[in-house]
Amino acid sequence: MSILPQVSDILSPEFAADPYPVYAVMRERVPLLWHEATGSYVISRYEDVERVFKDRKSEFTTENYDWQLEPVHGRTILQLSGREHAVRRALVAPAFRGSDLREKFLPVIERNSRALIDAFRHTGSADLVSDYATRFPVNVIADMLGLDKADHDRFHRWYTAVIAFLGNLSGDPEVAAAGERTRAEFAQYMIPVIRERRDHLGEDLLSTLCAAEVDGVRMSDEDIKAFCSLLLAAGGETTDKAIAGIMANLLAHPEQLAAVREDRSLVAAAFAETLRYTPPVQMIMRQAAVDVEVCGGIIPRGATVTCLIGAANRDERRYRDPDRFDIFREDLTTASAFSAAADHLAFALGRHFCVGALLAKAEVEIGINHLLDAMPDVRFADGFDPVEEGVFTRGLRSVRVCFSPVAG
Repeated sequence: MSILPQVSDILSPEFAADPYPVYAVMRERVPLLWHEATGSYVISRYEDVERVFKDRKSEFTTENYDWQLEPVHGRTILQLSGREHAVRRALVAPAFRGSDLREKFLPVIERNSRALIDAFRHTGSADLVSDYATRFPVNVIADMLGLDKADHDRFHRWYTAVIAFLGNLSGDPEVAAAGERTRAEFAQYMIPVIRERRDHLGEDLLSTLCAAEVDGVRMSDEDIKAFCSLLLAAGGETTDKAIAGIMANLLAHPEQLAAVREDRSLVAAAFAETLRYTPPVQMIMRQAAVDVEVCGGIIPRGATVTCLIGAANRDERRYRDPDRFDIFREDLTTASAFSAAADHLAFALGRHFCVGALLAKAEVEIGINHLLDAMPDVRFADGFDPVEEGVFTRGLRSVRVCFSPVAG
């Protein structure tokens, strides 16, 4: 186990520009790699990342979130295990599936999507990132929580600072300080709102969290604040990048775009394939609970493990022609792509599978359908070249398009 000259450092500009060729070398030549700068063992093959996420032998924990998440969110559900985790997940999960999602929150998603699109549908051009994708999920989450729409820009600033903190692999002290300030600012904002909502319950998600009870356990003000902070950051960042990624991937493959436009049931397949091909979250960390053998090497107890989702999701051992975007591929199952039985790794797997996966699916399906309806002949703007950026999370900085204007 060593760092080979052919493997660019994961903190290098070359890696940030295009990590996928580096991922291929890692999978083939150094599937277990010690990375000095981040102090972590890096794994890149599908079977190894899947093993860590499913963790059937209790070899890995999420104790890394004590330093990775808690400074910006407070203690979250991701740090819990055993019965404590099961109860907390049972408290929040019902709001993100079933009747609550369909009856309470689908209208919120529809309303926010249409409002954003109405602002540019008559113009004939848009940047789908700045005009839509970065605003849509944040607006939805704020409305779901019953928060003031006038504060949406503040929410976006907070989640941007949190995501920068999580992706601060080089340890920039200014980024760290900004993230920690965000925790204090968000608490100052949210705790009074939570206390007021407890006294005046409504139909919003925040009221649901305030009233939820499982086995005599209820969430404290701090628990709810931390969950809302996590929801805002994780739900905003990943859905933002997924929507932009789906549109860019389809625009780059016109025959697949035409198929989706003709058969809207394929929107889910385009989302699943985008999660595999260009996952918004490129890496997730875990911590070894015991000495663990992986790929002929030993990850010692207590060590951080960096699971490269972006690499594992293009593993040629798992997928045929993995560097090709193909919504019709037979080795990715759309029906299970948004559940803990998913055969991609973008939402993790096992007991820490993303609790908001079905919310993300609902947002994406509504959003992509609205965008296709509003832009029947959408295409990349002349001279536009889509460019991805980011290492921890990765997505398009812009998606400039043009289309025939459509009246609202």
